[in-house]
Amino acid sequence: MASFLSYVLFLISLFSTLFLSINGVLPNGYFSEAKPIKRTEKLSHLHFYFHDILSGKTPSAVKIISSPPKAKSATGLFGTTFMTDDALTVGQEPTSKIVGRAQGFYSAASQSDVSFLMVMNYVFTEGKYNGSTISILGRNPVLDDVREMPIVGGSGLFRFARGYALAHTVWFDPKTGDAIVEYNVFVLHY
Repeated sequence: MASFLSYVLFLISLFSTLFLSINGVLPNGYFSEAKPIKRTEKLSHLHFYFHDILSGKTPSAVKIISSPPKAKSATGLFGTTFMTDDALTVGQEPTSKIVGRAQGFYSAASQSDVSFLMVMNYVFTEGKYNGSTISILGRNPVLDDVREMPIVGGSGLFRFARGYALAHTVWFDPKTGDAIVEYNVFVLHY
């Protein structure tokens, strides 16, 4: 009985606080207001290589969803989804210095061509951007020479980020699906 009474009192307290805050009845200072800070927006250009490796003993991208049999598309890929933890490197060689990871997924989102929906966080692990991320959410028509995808946010030094990424495939193995993609990223941030 005591626990039921405590529960009822808790709910009354919670609902009355929510009701009073919604109606503006709470005393001044109950919630603090953010103070505007004058900040200068910067434009950063990042250049790196994305290594999407589906083959071998330790792939960095794995198929997590296959195209359903009913999904008849021109490419046979529609719906196929890959989860990634791809290396981002300074140079295009696989042995080049790793500066971050591309973590997220991409899915074949077109029934008529090879275009992926990219949902990716680029996590930087070296240099002045160590610990910061940028987030990409957009369409990647992989057979185009250069693709443009939007930067929709970020964290750390890229908080409030916006911009775009240009992707260009520099190497692709059609037997394995392995690829190396050059990225030029232009990001506005504070």
